[in-house]
Amino acid sequence: MINLTINGLNASVEDGSTVLEASQHLGFPIPTLCHMEGLEPYGACRLCLVEIGKAPNAKLVSSCTYPAQEGLVVRTASRRVLKARRMVIELLLASCPQSKVIQDIASAHGVNQQRFKQEHEDCILCGLCVRMCKEQMMAGAIGFRGRGENRTLGTPFDAKSEECRFCGGCMYVCPACQLRCTFNEPEKAICGGCQNLTPPCVEEEKFDDMMCYMSPCVACEIDK
Repeated sequence: MINLTINGLNASVEDGSTVLEASQHLGFPIPTLCHMEGLEPYGACRLCLVEIGKAPNAKLVSSCTYPAQEGLVVRTASRRVLKARRMVIELLLASCPQSKVIQDIASAHGVNQQRFKQEHEDCILCGLCVRMCKEQMMAGAIGFRGRGENRTLGTPFDAKSEECRFCGGCMYVCPACQLRCTFNEPEKAICGGCQNLTPPCVEEEKFDDMMCYMSPCVACEIDK
């Protein structure tokens, strides 16, 4: 067993667990987009960022790929973590504002604006479809091509794949394929229909970490 501390709580988890699995086991919510149970962790979306270590050497890591280690100190909802997550959400919204999945994530985390030029991409390179095709459907019909800003996804040489069985698994898991109507202006880019309350304990700088993990926070609702 691995002994670590998550949000001030001492915990023991099985050897081989990730920080994401350990946090979820204890009931601490961490948002994910490219992570899916049954698929190999990829760490592409960076939504699951957490803070590990102690100041001034604390750093942000993706919890879905970071292994639980003996004596590790983890903070899943510090002010630094929440700020970084919201920036990631804004960037995802700029890339694919029509995605229902990303819209819902934005609403759930109190992001009501995005300040970047909207690109309306049809792929955010989360890798879910590639892993689903390879690991669950045992086909490997699609994959990544190129690097950096030239990185794309598709079949080798854009030729029709003989491995594809038209199962639809890639579309089932794709966040960009689950569309929602939205405005084109960045200041109106977020629906907000499912928006939850933001935690005033952190937003109003009363504390450096979120004080509860209820969704929504009943105490915060009463306080407001």
